Amino acid sequence: MPDYTLKINGKSITVNADSDTPLLWVLRDELDMVGTKFGCGIAQCGACTVHVGEDAMRSCSLPISTVAGESITTIEGLSKDGSHPVQEAWKEIDVPQCGYCQAGQMMTASAFLKANPNPSKEEIRQAMHGNICRCASYNRIEKAVELAAKKS
Repeated sequence: MPDYTLKINGKSITVNADSDTPLLWVLRDELDMVGTKFGCGIAQCGACTVHVGEDAMRSCSLPISTVAGESITTIEGLSKDGSHPVQEAWKEIDVPQCGYCQAGQMMTASAFLKANPNPSKEEIRQAMHGNICRCASYNRIEKAVELAAKKS
């Protein structure tokens, strides 16, 4: 198995893995970064969302070989103390119920707001559409994204 050097949350980390190992499993199993969740395994639910560069991407479908050398941010790296505007808004609105999807929701929202800091409600709905919440907290998620946009 080859070695891959990754830039995760600002740190350079070398891992030994098969080239087709999904980034999700490297994060969780090799690096013990368990904030990124496994949901569906086919990049449809959004629970595994991380940032690769500035883009929100589904880590369950990203082979480690395709992200070597890229800047990767996980929920653990969004902020050191939970002070990112999206995290603050999530707390203020009290978004989570079970919480399982929330890391992926926040990673999607933060990448979206970086690209579109003053979105309309429809743009928020479009951006968050691909993230599934089994507890159906969609109204609170939408409100939190709106609030985070105001805080940014």
